[in-house]
Amino acid sequence: MPDTTPDQADAEADLPGRRARGWLERLWATVAERGRTFAAMPSRAMDPLDRIKVLADGLLSERGEASGAALARELLDVLETLSGDRREQFLLFLAEGFQPDPDRLASAARAYLAEPSPDAAAALARAAEPPRQELLRRMNMAAGGTQALVRLRQEVGGRLRARPVLSLLDADLRSLFVSWFNRGFLELKQIDWQTPAAILEKLIAYEAVHEIHGWEDLRRRLAPDRRCFAFFHPALPGEPLIFVEVALVQGLAGSLGAVLEGDADEPAQRRRAAEADTAVFYSISNCQDGLRGISFGNFLIKQVVEDLRADLPGLRRFATLSPAPGFRAWLEPQLALDAPLQLHLSPGERSALAAAAGMAPDADSGAALRKVLGLEHWEADAALSEAARPALLGLCAVYLTRAVSAEERPIDAVARFHLGNGARLERLNWLANPQPKGLLESWGVMVNYLYDPGMIEANHEAFVRKGHVARSRAIDALLAPSSQEEARADRRARRAQRLARAAQSPRPSPSQ
Repeated sequence: MPDTTPDQADAEADLPGRRARGWLERLWATVAERGRTFAAMPSRAMDPLDRIKVLADGLLSERGEASGAALARELLDVLETLSGDRREQFLLFLAEGFQPDPDRLASAARAYLAEPSPDAAAALARAAEPPRQELLRRMNMAAGGTQALVRLRQEVGGRLRARPVLSLLDADLRSLFVSWFNRGFLELKQIDWQTPAAILEKLIAYEAVHEIHGWEDLRRRLAPDRRCFAFFHPALPGEPLIFVEVALVQGLAGSLGAVLEGDADEPAQRRRAAEADTAVFYSISNCQDGLRGISFGNFLIKQVVEDLRADLPGLRRFATLSPAPGFRAWLEPQLALDAPLQLHLSPGERSALAAAAGMAPDADSGAALRKVLGLEHWEADAALSEAARPALLGLCAVYLTRAVSAEERPIDAVARFHLGNGARLERLNWLANPQPKGLLESWGVMVNYLYDPGMIEANHEAFVRKGHVARSRAIDALLAPSSQEEARADRRARRAQRLARAAQSPRPSPSQ
């Protein structure tokens, strides 16, 4: 376990952002306390739900800074006491009330249509903004207000399916968070074994890709041949927003074991770090459910690439080892249809797949694949897994590059994230994650996305503008290996023809 403890964490995290935030919160707490003298506080004898509604109305109409801070603090305090149905009733009160004034909005819309000037557009925007957004901004005046609102949105997200009207409140919170959590406010910090234990404990809790099994597992992930970076925000001191784990290796890592396991000898770890030519991003975890839909990962990866390049000049490649979490869910319905699958297999691969399935050599390859994947523990049988490999890798390549629609492509969320950040679809790795979760998501297939610093912007632009998926020749070969073979044969034939023609043509004499 780290040398620090959670109780020591605040004292030892002597960081400028934490100190500034602590000073600011103390100031606002003082202002709020003094503001109670001027604020029209509802009676504490009132029912808490009625009281918090009065506080919300009062906060929105309040004009004084000190009294506003006092009302905001009181509102958040009462909110903490609400639970169950009463808490949901307050969320519905926020979502259903505080709508734009319909008469004012209609008047502003008519004025804009009559004369679409900049002033009329600004007036229309002001009329269209729900007063709820201003109420939320004022709630944020209280010490700890940002954290309370982030938790509030997390709670709203859990109730959206049952209460769709809460989407109005969710949308307003998201709109505000996009501004409050923009890149200019984020601070990148490296996490290591000297980081306060309170933060390390949160990494264990928040890891969403590859579970961290206690302190020893975490220590291995923070070893000298590993790196971990996180974004923090001054309004949430000690709370990581997102973090990425990196392995320093030689060559592209093709399996989960290559990044999660390794020698525990520290000198050996330092040697591996010094000799590494590749940084592999193997886990990216968002930590705050209340900030879902707020993009941090694209900034995080690009900044970490730059920091690693400066710190370790020997690094030549920056890539991920990523899951394809929706691959199996996409393919299984097609397998269940018992209809022919479009498989690009060589004759030898078709025969091997049919033999593994115990079927005739000319059997349908889709049917043979369905039968092999239906066998218990097929992945542990070398012959079965090798027979299934070409078909599944080819299908996974199709899955990762196919478009859902013109607006949303490709289908896989992880692929959309990395390709949208400017990465290239580089390689598929067979049975790279044979753990139950890996088999359940993608039959163990994992993906390398390559971040080439010189091509990130061009790849990003091509993807967002035209939906073009930057990919390697290895991926192209998986998509249509037979076409690749035919193209190579055609090139060889044309080359042979050119050589034959050149041999037959008379050479000019020196006098010519």
